[in-house]
Amino acid sequence: MKKQSNSRRNFIKTTTLATGAVITAPLQMNFMAPGLGNKKLKLALVGCGGRGSGATVQALTADPDVELVAMADAFHDRIEKSLKGIQEHFGEDKKIDVKEKNRFDGFDAYKKAIDLADVVILTTPPGFRPYHFEYAITNDKHVFMEKPVATDPVGVRKVLEMAKIAKAKKLNVVVGLQRHYQSKYIDLKKRIDNGVIGQIRSGQVYWNDAGVWVKKRKAGQSELEYQMRNWYYFNWLCGDHILEQHIHNIDVANWFIGDYPLSAQGMGGRQVRNGKDHGEIFDHHFVEFTYANGAVISSQCRHIPGTMSRVDEVFQGTKGSITLGNGVIKDLEGNHQFSYPIKWGEDPNPYQVEHDKLFSSIRSGGVISDTENGAKSTLSAILGRMATYTGKKITFEEALNSQLHLMPESLTWDSTPPSIPDSNGNYSIPTPGKTKFI
Repeated sequence: MKKQSNSRRNFIKTTTLATGAVITAPLQMNFMAPGLGNKKLKLALVGCGGRGSGATVQALTADPDVELVAMADAFHDRIEKSLKGIQEHFGEDKKIDVKEKNRFDGFDAYKKAIDLADVVILTTPPGFRPYHFEYAITNDKHVFMEKPVATDPVGVRKVLEMAKIAKAKKLNVVVGLQRHYQSKYIDLKKRIDNGVIGQIRSGQVYWNDAGVWVKKRKAGQSELEYQMRNWYYFNWLCGDHILEQHIHNIDVANWFIGDYPLSAQGMGGRQVRNGKDHGEIFDHHFVEFTYANGAVISSQCRHIPGTMSRVDEVFQGTKGSITLGNGVIKDLEGNHQFSYPIKWGEDPNPYQVEHDKLFSSIRSGGVISDTENGAKSTLSAILGRMATYTGKKITFEEALNSQLHLMPESLTWDSTPPSIPDSNGNYSIPTPGKTKFI
């Protein structure tokens, strides 16, 4: 890693918020990915949970001449469950047969699977993403990877370095911030760019719901296996739900404003989901993101049963307001100006569209480059987490240059995980005013 200060101004100036941008970096590489025409494309899945299985179904649906040839996960039982689900989805319509010898488990399994493929799907817990992405790009693979792309700034910087190489090699990379591929969001973004509500001055973005699954500790599990199975609740693996889920809404704010936050301050804690199996993450966050043009976005995410659920984005501009969930635009007096005409579920599925676009671009020799925006929106959410954990105002540049490194570069089943419980089985919880910015 280069030990030089990263300028936020240069960081934003040299990258793009637009998903699907065709960009050629000035680096010189021996490998330049050509259009693959009618060649059968070999696909590898790395990370065999529900999202990985779903993404694989979408990839196999996107192109009639794609073959799933390899699967990798830390746990063999997850590979078998995923493969069975994919096979059952297609039934007799499409033969899905990954040879036993190409079902790899363990911490180095990703390398063996990636080596066999033209295109890879990276859907492990996000802490692993920087290292898996690095290996895939180094070995000339096209990539679909889920958000977020890292859990710490060190990982973000690694992804950004590899993004330059991916563009120079003309490799396609799609990041699973699927709102960029959703017809409603694309249509409403064009209207914002055309000035329908003027300049965005403020907004509210939400991911409030009851929370996600919990995996209870089982007898005989090592501490590492328990945390890997219950990964959502450990920051080295997940990064907290402000990063793992709420990144979607923060990313939309960045996209619609056309910038990344200048700074953040906020508050948060754990009030209800605070048991031993809830690891070390908060169950609520509230952050104010301030942008260089003076716009302020209020960001809230909550994992508390029995409370108001809302996943949405709302923006106020100098001429009116927009609510993206229902696609409604109003003027400053609250008079209705526009409603997006397509009902929920009638638009093309954006999860499918992102794979359709990826494989179409691979076939034609195009370049989709989502990586920079994925990395910067990841860092934006990490910035919010830093602000709620410390209780401090933190700048984007400080977060970019932070030395916080949660994710080990290598693991074996004999490794000690970064977070260790005390004698009562409780984990250290961030405390605003005491937790330090690193």
